[in-house]
This record gives sequence, structure tokens and C-alpha cells, in this order.
Amino acid sequence: MITVLGSINMDLIATTARLPKPGETVAGTGFATAAGGKGANQALAARRAGASVRMAGAVGSDGFAEGALALLREAGADLDLVKTVEAPTGTAHIIVDGEGENVIVVVASANATVSESNAVAAIESMSPGDMLMLQLEIPGASVEKALTEARRHGFRSVINIAPLTPDAARLGRMADIVIANETEFELLAGRVGIAGPEREEAMKALHAETGQTVIVTLGPDGAVAIHDGEVHRTKGLTIEPVDTVGAGDTFCGYLAASLDAGLSFPEALRRAAVAGSLACLKAGAQPAIPLASEVAARL
Repeated sequence: MITVLGSINMDLIATTARLPKPGETVAGTGFATAAGGKGANQALAARRAGASVRMAGAVGSDGFAEGALALLREAGADLDLVKTVEAPTGTAHIIVDGEGENVIVVVASANATVSESNAVAAIESMSPGDMLMLQLEIPGASVEKALTEARRHGFRSVINIAPLTPDAARLGRMADIVIANETEFELLAGRVGIAGPEREEAMKALHAETGQTVIVTLGPDGAVAIHDGEVHRTKGLTIEPVDTVGAGDTFCGYLAASLDAGLSFPEALRRAAVAGSLACLKAGAQPAIPLASEVAARL
């Protein structure tokens, strides 16, 4: 079982030929809504990858709440630890250009009410052998409490240090597995402008300091990781992206589910990278997350 403590959003997605510059208005080519939030996205990815999943978080008492949970409910995720509060459901306002690149503004709303007591409840719901997965779209104090309690109970933890917050570097060092993109890893390492062999040396140094598994996602170039003292590299698929918004969360969810299923680390890393690539072939975050059968067909 994977317990995900994190954000639940409704995504409001506008498409346009190119992203606007500051102060500029551009014509849109389409609009859609889709369930999102990094926590919910990763929970759905883990569920579609085949894991049993429990989602813990908060939605508002508004019209977005049901839609934000619809795909998780349809997939059979356990939603008993999702609370309803007197606040709007979280939203992400996304603009996607003709090349599949995007800009996003996230409004936390109900996600800001996920408390330390909710973190404790999430940990207390877990059983030996379960895994905890976290991101940074809920309050940092709640993330820290969950990581502390997970370590105390002996549960394996995974954190994706996105979006970047002032606490990201500190919280990132508290998990057993940390996942970051290139920019996020620079914050974690405390060094700017590192790439290639220099990045790998920084990853090794962090691994030696913390003992944790360190994974850096590299967009179309796949991912690089250090696990049990060994460096691993993997590639995704060569694709023409439609929308990259769900790629990172799909990677995280598939990685956690694959490790939970007992796959070796290199196998889990490769499966996650392929799933992340496939998530770029459709618009939206959750609607684009591939099924396990689709990923298996491309491995």
C-alpha cells in the first residue's frame, strides 16, 4: 500500500500557440478542466501502475471538489483520509503552448488546511511494508511531521521536492528517496549551474551524506539516480509532446508503485521514465497518466 499525503486540485487549462510575455494578451485555442494536484496526480499514477493507494488531503465545499476526486474514485483509491473543509478546492491555472510547454499558477486553498494532525492520521493508517509519498503543495510543517513519523515507525518515504519552497532542501534530506528535476536538485545540492558529470558528483556527495536514494529527472533525456552507492541512468521514449504537465508526477507515482511491487531499482527507474514519456502524449495531468498495460507495451 502507498499512502499519498498531498494536494488535490482542479486544473483549469488554456491552450495557445505560444506562451504570453509579461503584460501581453494572446488568443487561446482551447480550454478544459481536469483533476490535478501533485498529490492526487501521483496517487493516480501509482494506482494505474498497479499499487493499492490511499489518498490523504483536503478538498473544498464547492463545485470543484467532486471533479477533483473523480478519477481517483474511479480508479479505486482509498479516499477515507480526504477531508472536506469550508474553503475552495485548490486550483492550478495552466497555459500550454503549441510545443507542449507550460506555465502554471497554483492556488492552494483547501490544500493549505492539511495539518500536522492529518499527517499523523495518515501515518497511523499505514501498515508494515507500506510506503509514504509526499510533495510540497501542502504546508511544510505537515510534510515534516509526516516524514518524522514515518521514520519513527520504519515506513519507507518518497518525496518529490516540487514545487520549490524555502523548506525544500531541508525536507528533501529527510526522506528515504528524493526526486527532483534539474533546477530542484541544484537547490538540494546548494550549487547552481551544475550538469553532466558535475551533477553526478553532487548526487554522490548527497548520497554519501544522507544515505538516501537521489533521483534527478532530465525531461526528454530520462533520469539519473544514485541508489545503494551505484549510479543508474535511464532514457524515456522519443516522442512529440502534446503537454508535459503530468510527466513528472507520472514518473513519481510509477516509480513508487514499481518499488512497492518489488521491482529492482533499475527496472523501476526505466518503467517510471517510460510512463512519464507516455504522459506527454495527451493534454492535462491526470487524464494523460497511462495505464500499466500501455507502459508494459512500450518497455
